[in-house]
Amino acid sequence: MELELTGNDVRALRTRRGLSQADLAAAMGVSRQTVNSIETGRYTPSLPLAIALARFFETTVEEMFHVKEQ
Repeated sequence: MELELTGNDVRALRTRRGLSQADLAAAMGVSRQTVNSIETGRYTPSLPLAIALARFFETTVEEMFHVKEQ
């Protein structure tokens, strides 16, 4: 089974909380550019970062990151 990442809700969750990309980056210990790349789909976060993001936003990785089976 192969999974393809088709999008994520990071930007929506971040803006709903009134956070800037820099705010989220500081909370996650990554650069603002990393947050931007995740939001635009140019970068797939590592599993530890994906879990940290999900916990930060009180959701699950599966709900935050959208995948489809190929």
